[in-house]
Amino acid sequence: MLSVIVPVFNEAATLPHVLGMVSTALPEVAKEIIVVDDGSSDGTREWLQANFPTGSRWATALTVGVEGGLLFAEEPASAPVAVRVFYHDRNSGKGAALQTGLAAVQGDVIVIQDADLEYDPADWTVMYDLIVRRKVADVVYGSRFYGRPHRSLYFHHYLANRLISLVFNLLFNQTLTDIECCYKMFTRDVLSRLRLTCNDFGCEIQLSAQIALAGRWRIYEVGISYFGRTYEDGKKIGWRDGVKAIWYLARFRLFS
Repeated sequence: MLSVIVPVFNEAATLPHVLGMVSTALPEVAKEIIVVDDGSSDGTREWLQANFPTGSRWATALTVGVEGGLLFAEEPASAPVAVRVFYHDRNSGKGAALQTGLAAVQGDVIVIQDADLEYDPADWTVMYDLIVRRKVADVVYGSRFYGRPHRSLYFHHYLANRLISLVFNLLFNQTLTDIECCYKMFTRDVLSRLRLTCNDFGCEIQLSAQIALAGRWRIYEVGISYFGRTYEDGKKIGWRDGVKAIWYLARFRLFS
């Protein structure tokens, strides 16, 4: 079973469509979707409570109805999809949401999915194949810098991402091009050794540092599509997060 962790904060406009896309990705693979609402205040929580009144539901495909609610279909040719929802009383950060999700997963393979439509779950096919079918990888990173379709946005974001990956590679002796990418897929064995404590976006650095320092897992990277958002569209990460990332790189290398 594939476990999909979806951290959510104020994504009422995009979350329904993300859940629909996730449910139809890898249709032959049973999935559980762990949604963690991190103290949303834009109607996301109310939408989740209306569509998952008991905190969980299952189907084989989820589609968005004309009024924005989810329709739960049972297609005999598709594997089951279970959705479980968790709530934080207040906004604590993406890392805190990931910690809640990672503690709840039951699958053999885990992947992280943002709720903002910047990433396409169709890209999981190659990632999943490397881990489950070809059995050559324990961890697979997505990369937005491998020539797949991606929206041209802020140069300073691009530069910051490349700098963070460069420093990470120097400190941890890796060759990854995009460690801040949302898409990280890994096995349960990897999960069993992760000890995330960062509540903010530093969770991306901490997770990657722990994987690299373990020195026991086969790490791959594949190109993915990227449908980036502007700040007007609701993008949340800013320059302060980039500065923090450099600090976290030093911290997790020197004091791990």
